[in-house]
Amino acid sequence: MNTTGWSGDLTTIFEAAVAAAHPASILAAHLPPPPPGRIVVLAAGKAAASMAAAAVAHYTQTHDVPADRLTGIAVTRDGYALDAGPIPVVEAGHPLPNAHGLEATAKVVALAEAAGPDDLVLALISGGGSANWLLPAEGISLADKQAVTKAMLRSGAGIGEINCVRKHLSQIKGGRLAHACGEARLITLAISDVPGDDPSVIASGPTVPDATTLADARAIIEKRGIDLPASCKAALDDPANETPKPGNPVFEQAEYKIVATPAASLDAAAKTAERLGYRVVSFGADVEGEAREVAAEHARIALDAVEAGDRVAILSGGELTVTIRGEGRGGPNQEYALALALALGAHPGIAALSGDTDGTDGGTGLASDPAGAFVLPDTLAKAAAAGLDAEAALAANDSTGFFEAIDGLFVPGPTHTNVNDCRIILVDPAASTEGRPA
Repeated sequence: MNTTGWSGDLTTIFEAAVAAAHPASILAAHLPPPPPGRIVVLAAGKAAASMAAAAVAHYTQTHDVPADRLTGIAVTRDGYALDAGPIPVVEAGHPLPNAHGLEATAKVVALAEAAGPDDLVLALISGGGSANWLLPAEGISLADKQAVTKAMLRSGAGIGEINCVRKHLSQIKGGRLAHACGEARLITLAISDVPGDDPSVIASGPTVPDATTLADARAIIEKRGIDLPASCKAALDDPANETPKPGNPVFEQAEYKIVATPAASLDAAAKTAERLGYRVVSFGADVEGEAREVAAEHARIALDAVEAGDRVAILSGGELTVTIRGEGRGGPNQEYALALALALGAHPGIAALSGDTDGTDGGTGLASDPAGAFVLPDTLAKAAAAGLDAEAALAANDSTGFFEAIDGLFVPGPTHTNVNDCRIILVDPAASTEGRPA
């Protein structure tokens, strides 16, 4: 990757956003003193392994807690494992859940149920936890749960809608893990990957009350036109699958704290952009909508800025969606980048990077998937030279194929955290006449 020019500035700003949310640097300050009994570490999500490792290091090195007083399990996405000492790390499916997640989640619930009043249950959750912690409601098979998840992802549903349905088809989500902890003290430390940092949405809120209802879940299914398996239809009609609500006594022993947010990461990105000489225009960390539509809007703003002679960094976070129309490969950040490239029309004074802070942006579900893509002044020219039709690629949802062919993918690998997307558009009017390295 270039360390100078457009790519260098874009990468530096993105890396600042990631660093602001990494457990190795932020988690220790939020960990409670060790309890009289055991520390039961239950971690889920793309940051699960790094959060568990940070917790183990803190208690064993700072507080001299013997390793045999630490137990638990961390469930993370395939390819995101790290050594967490006495805490075993299990890799599981994401975004589609798999058998590894199912087996590991059964152990999570068993560990929570075995915790006593002298123990501390430390729930460390992050984005991706909804897929990693999988324990379907009675009568629902793994195949049925996978089918529902796949249909929801393809429907264009937002993360809040997806998680509402997930919670009502689960025995761990929507506050049910708190119920399993019984008399043990429960502290949840979370890295947020959702707009508004709603604890009930992060990893589908396994340790907090759920205000959504079975009726809400059924309405989402109807709105998105999803054909549910019979077992899931029955579960959403069964009052026994309603989630625990605010005021339920199971939450009296539960504490919750968010330790990293998309907004804080975007603020770190903004400070870095300012240090590089850009005036920052931020649309905030909660941007939602269709990727190609948001890209068109941002392109208009960037073009206005360059015409005004304004050297700016246009930043946004949140989580965009893609309604699948074709059979190509891609993800929301890559689709945004492709739509942005088309809307900008190869302007020499504008470049951009759109990437997921977890290091992957949909696709095959592998840790080797790209996080996003670069849009540089020569992107469309390189595509044309390679015989690519950018419009056709967008129509087919084939943003990965498009950027792969011109070496435009952004592939940082797993970052071991997750605070949603980070989109950066840099406007430098001087580059229009003076030129600037990619």
